[in-house]
Amino acid sequence: MPKPLHDFLKQAQRIVVFTGAGLSAESGVPTFRDAQTSLWTWYSLEDLATPEGFVKNPRLVWEWHVWLRKLIDSAHPNPAHRVIAWMEELLPEVTVITQNVDGLHQRAGSQNIIELHGNIQRTRCFNEGYVVGDWEKTEEIPPKCSVCGGYLRPDVVWYNEAIPEDAWLAASHSVRHCEVFITIGSSGLVYPATELCNLALASNAKVIQINPRVTPLDAHASINLRGKAGQIMPKWVLEIWGGQI
Repeated sequence: MPKPLHDFLKQAQRIVVFTGAGLSAESGVPTFRDAQTSLWTWYSLEDLATPEGFVKNPRLVWEWHVWLRKLIDSAHPNPAHRVIAWMEELLPEVTVITQNVDGLHQRAGSQNIIELHGNIQRTRCFNEGYVVGDWEKTEEIPPKCSVCGGYLRPDVVWYNEAIPEDAWLAASHSVRHCEVFITIGSSGLVYPATELCNLALASNAKVIQINPRVTPLDAHASINLRGKAGQIMPKWVLEIWGGQI
């Protein structure tokens, strides 16, 4: 382990861990685009993962998300997820900001999580936006909201939708005040990844990037670690804190 990395993690009081699709891919979770397989190959992302697609064919969109949820249910947190949860127990303040909708951070034990793109395990009303915990079980697909009678939908951010304002404000606040910003499995090419990385750099945080590939952040990060987070991060626990996951 590079000594600067050891020192950053050992001394930091406030750490932000930002995770993208690459971390979930290590657990076998496909991205929306990668999940266009089998029967879904014939449909575009505009058909399956946009509000316009839902209005056009709500049954199709609902059934695709049910299928995707089953794939996610069969996945498990990988060692990097568990190390992040471990860090939350050991260090003064660790905030997880994730673009992933699979809930693997929660299943690994993390609690201080900001979900920028929602969570596919939750359901909300398409018309009013509030999260719905239960609904009348009928044969109708999608099911209907018991309050307004509108369709229910997965609580995820689709293409052509904005990140929830409260999630973005919480994420940007955490990044502005962190001392170490660890980005995992994100290309850093598009919003919000680019904006959060820029906020971290502008705030003089130490930026640690874990990614198998070269990204635009390479030139600006304090430390670049090339490889899979699930192979790299467990070594931190042993070398810095003398434990193991």
